[in-house]
Amino acid sequence: MVYRILRLPEVKKLTGLSRSTIYLRISFSQFPKPISLGGRAVGWIEAEVDAWLQEQVHLSRPELGELK
Repeated sequence: MVYRILRLPEVKKLTGLSRSTIYLRISFSQFPKPISLGGRAVGWIEAEVDAWLQEQVHLSRPELGELK
């Protein structure tokens, strides 16, 4: 399986969240955890961030039903 890895600037852009909010939500298990890319570098699996975004839309607008 091929994974697309997103770095923090792209995650911030996609979600509209700040760095501190992303890490706060991670600490409360409310956002996908990053994976280690070696050294101090981390990234997020795009599919996990996309799934989180879809869940947020569904929670805020349940009338939209399941997004495809």
